[in-house]
Amino acid sequence: MDSSRRSVLKFFGLTALGLAAKPVFNAFAGEHGKSAMHFEKGAEALKAKQWAMVIDTRKFESPDELEPIIEACNKAHNIPRFENKNHEIKWIWETEYHNAFPQMPNRFLSEEAEQRPYLVLCNHCENPPCCRACPTQATFKRESDGIVIMDFHRCIGCRFCMAACPFGSRSFNFRDPRPFIPELNHDYPTRMKGVVEKCNFCAERLAKGLEPACVEASGGAIVFGDLYDPESEVRKLLRENYTIRRKQSLGTEPCVYYIV
Repeated sequence: MDSSRRSVLKFFGLTALGLAAKPVFNAFAGEHGKSAMHFEKGAEALKAKQWAMVIDTRKFESPDELEPIIEACNKAHNIPRFENKNHEIKWIWETEYHNAFPQMPNRFLSEEAEQRPYLVLCNHCENPPCCRACPTQATFKRESDGIVIMDFHRCIGCRFCMAACPFGSRSFNFRDPRPFIPELNHDYPTRMKGVVEKCNFCAERLAKGLEPACVEASGGAIVFGDLYDPESEVRKLLRENYTIRRKQSLGTEPCVYYIV
């Protein structure tokens, strides 16, 4: 048997093992006793049919204003700081307009809007291609609230989800991230080498009745709520403002909206 065939059989063998082991992985608690996907919900837990986010870009004038928001996410989720930028792990980060919205060119866009910093993150799409691409169901759309979430213990590092995501919202741990965590948060699991990770809309905070860390740190510039509740603050902002989404033409139905 040639090496290429052995590699293919080995991959599908690992895939089958991952699928067969679903109950085991789902019950496995991560480091510090916290599961990578199941967060115990109390009576105070925030609930929604489909969580969504609205980012008012008009309230940001410089990248410096985004740093506290990004840092709040990094601290909450034990995101490592690698010296090598090629190994960088990003859950929420700052970019330019034309990088965030490459399919919406506007030659006459105002200079002020074009030069604003834009926050980007996982869009928690209603039709997420990453979930269909994952062979072990390590990434899936949570039925209870629409969050696209990951079970780190099921991830086999194939990176199919990264290839399927059109937003570049996933990162891969090429190195063991644990030695590079500046300040360990014992309330959230750490990851290991060979695992993909991304924003989870702070599912662990929602389970405690708290809004996402980025929302809390934004001073009102980011609003979070139920997309299917006509009375939610998110829906109010969508009614009253012109908003855009990233790569809308792809049909993934992103749940992160931008007021420009």
